[in-house]
Amino acid sequence: MGAWFSDRIIDAGRLPLFCFFSGMVVGFLFIRLSVRMIRADVRWWPGNVTPGDMHLHHMVFGLGFMVLGGVAGLAVPDDLEGWTAAAAALFGIGTALVIDEFALILHLDDVYWSEQGRISVDAVFGIIAVTALLLLGLHPFFGFEPDKNLSGAWQAWPLLIGLGLAVITVLKGKIWTAVFGVFMLLPLLLGAIRLARPQSPWARWRYRADRPRGARKSERAFKRENRLHRPVDQLKNRLQDLVAGRLRQ
Repeated sequence: MGAWFSDRIIDAGRLPLFCFFSGMVVGFLFIRLSVRMIRADVRWWPGNVTPGDMHLHHMVFGLGFMVLGGVAGLAVPDDLEGWTAAAAALFGIGTALVIDEFALILHLDDVYWSEQGRISVDAVFGIIAVTALLLLGLHPFFGFEPDKNLSGAWQAWPLLIGLGLAVITVLKGKIWTAVFGVFMLLPLLLGAIRLARPQSPWARWRYRADRPRGARKSERAFKRENRLHRPVDQLKNRLQDLVAGRLRQ
């Protein structure tokens, strides 16, 4: 394990990325533990920060950590790897605190424990997954190390094709397929050419009753959603509840 860490992380120059990843995971787990303890009204837990009548959401502290870690990472010389790694860890903690309240930022409303609040957990899981794949040495749209013998134009083709497929896949409502497909083009290709999810922007544009075969595609999309996606979503929701806490009943 030590040899792998030295070879794949330190020698490869990924120590700051590893520290960001670790800070993100630790920050997310800590803040979710904190809000669950506050929600359970545990007496010995510090509780919310409320100067006067104002409730300070943890994304406020997250923004502070992100600014501090980001500026420190830019200001510290590159040869001071330990300080750069520490700044990356601080930036990761701040990112976790901000993205954990992404749903509040998006809706400008306190939807933290509602169904709409699940998007915050999805966003955190997505960033953690992408960072983990980068730590493993994967390159977006190339897989592993791209061929350096190829000219710039030929290296640009996978990037352009991958971006196009990723946009289509996202518009079809397949966010997780797009996340992993960025590193493995086959899932991205399948996600782009297969049927869209029924509530996605693509389905609203392309599966209308006034379009040729639109109504039939919409019916197929709903049947596929109930047969395949709904059980997966229920499993994902249970995992989210286990990690992040249950929603309001």
